[in-house]
Amino acid sequence: MLVDSGVWIDWIRVRETVATRLLDIALDKGDVVLAPVIVQELLQGARDEPSLNELKAMLSGQPMLMPGLETHIAAAEVYARCRWRGLTVRSPHDCLIACLALEHGEPLLAEDRDYRVIRQVLPDLELLP
Repeated sequence: MLVDSGVWIDWIRVRETVATRLLDIALDKGDVVLAPVIVQELLQGARDEPSLNELKAMLSGQPMLMPGLETHIAAAEVYARCRWRGLTVRSPHDCLIACLALEHGEPLLAEDRDYRVIRQVLPDLELLP
């Protein structure tokens, strides 16, 4: 499964949620994938240099879904389609993450409300929890 940065942040801060419990299970099974944009979001929130290095070490062991130009084009189209319907997506990164999950047939573990909006134009997007 592809895990959004918000879930990772809760997991790192040891917040007990349904999503972080699912992440624990998926990590134990080796069922977690990342995307470069998620890594960026996590690293840019590091509190200090040691935290940054710890995050890099932790994330570097996870399989990575690499977006290509077509993924970025699809994400732009999703963002535009949402806007045309009067739907607000707060982060275009979320459109990219959703398209990447769909493109690779991965469920997306996320608690961000943007994905509920995005699913209105990407009904095949599988959201967890």
